[in-house]
Amino acid sequence: MDDAPRRVLLKLSGEVLAGGAGQGIDAVAIGRLAEEIRDGVAGGTGLAIVIGGGNLIRGTTAAGEGFDRATGDSMGMLATVINALALQDALEHRGLTTRVMSALEMRSLAEPYIRRRAVRHLEKGRVVILAAGTGHPYFTTDTAAVLRAVEIGADVLLKATKVDGVFTEDPRRNPDAVRYDSLSYLEAIQRRLNVMDMTAFTMGMDHRLPLVVFNVTVPGNLVRALKGESVGTRVAVEV
Repeated sequence: MDDAPRRVLLKLSGEVLAGGAGQGIDAVAIGRLAEEIRDGVAGGTGLAIVIGGGNLIRGTTAAGEGFDRATGDSMGMLATVINALALQDALEHRGLTTRVMSALEMRSLAEPYIRRRAVRHLEKGRVVILAAGTGHPYFTTDTAAVLRAVEIGADVLLKATKVDGVFTEDPRRNPDAVRYDSLSYLEAIQRRLNVMDMTAFTMGMDHRLPLVVFNVTVPGNLVRALKGESVGTRVAVEV
């Protein structure tokens, strides 16, 4: 991207909040993220964040342990609210004005998600943290991220991960895997690259939503991504 995007949807996995611990919420890790977000939006970029809950519980994992899948997914959605509140606190301690909006109604903790209200918050310069996924079981937070990005008119979806982008193969299994600088949605589908779940991916392609996959654990990467600088892998309908 040559210019800083006007409005960004950032997808943060819950695992990123756990730092090196692998689970729970690490104050140092979430503080570093908050500082990079503060620096990244300093130029006026509007930012909404969809946050996962995998550091606390995953619906699919709970289902594998005997819970009903819908119940497990509901537990996972509640975990994203906990993460959203933690991130909100870290951001506000660093001078940012935020709003947490939840797809599940819990008015004492968060505003209900209403698209027009979310857009209005962004227009006023607030960071909007979107919790509870889509509010429905069987849908991932990746799908929620694409859906919300389209709804709020985001210029780009930033998918923050623990790997450096999209590779020819899983780099954790094959150290010789090669990272793509850019590729098209169609190429990713044809090559069966595991960028995100297929529901989310095809929705992004249908709506011509640019996607950037990058390693958020590398210091400075998040700031660069928010400012529109080249980082990770860019996926678009046309490259």
